Amino acid sequence: MKIGAYSHIGRVREINEDAYYIANEGLNLFVVADGMGGHNAGEVASNVAIHSIKDFMENHKSEFLDKDEKTVCKVLKKATLEANHTIFEKSKNEIKCQGMGTTLTVVLLLSKVYIAHVGDSRAYLMRENKLSQITEDHSLVAELLKNGSITKNEAKIHPQRNMITRALGTEEDIMIDVYTLGLKEDDVILLCTDGLSNLIELEEMKEALIEARDMQKACEHLVALANERGGYDNITVVAIKNR
Repeated sequence: MKIGAYSHIGRVREINEDAYYIANEGLNLFVVADGMGGHNAGEVASNVAIHSIKDFMENHKSEFLDKDEKTVCKVLKKATLEANHTIFEKSKNEIKCQGMGTTLTVVLLLSKVYIAHVGDSRAYLMRENKLSQITEDHSLVAELLKNGSITKNEAKIHPQRNMITRALGTEEDIMIDVYTLGLKEDDVILLCTDGLSNLIELEEMKEALIEARDMQKACEHLVALANERGGYDNITVVAIKNR
């Protein structure tokens, strides 16, 4: 695999509440999270989510490695529920963390691609030079788009475009979207927070992945481009090419 990752505070925010994790040698796990909450609690939520997912998956390898698709999905969902519980309890018990939460998009690469998703961070797949969004945003704007209340162009400038309808750690119980995809040679999985997707078009992401000599340069180029356009939010991107 060829892997790139880059996270930047952007040009407006005082702290980076995004977090990411990239695979170690024994587990092809990739995670992005975009925290929210006052007094730096968003940073706490995103980092707690990352570490909770990583620890759970590393400690339960025997439960999903070389197992069937249904079992892998079950373990990945269980890991995400555990992260939700950990953040929710911390938010409930620590005054400075009250109300915190985070988006979460997790990718596990085995013989297939497994994705767990909550919020409006995104996972994309590029195959044969075609890039498509895999995950569905849990946001107000996404719901308005789905029911035809606004157009795609209106969504880009909607005053409530950052309002998410589902986040990890904000409720005791959470709905988690789980996706399974086939995996082919030269497929690229791109994960990002909305600091990137709100400013960079799908076609521009595709061009960056195609033209860059490696995935790290592609990630750095995309973050630089988002910053050139204002960098209004924290920006995080992870790219994985299956080779």
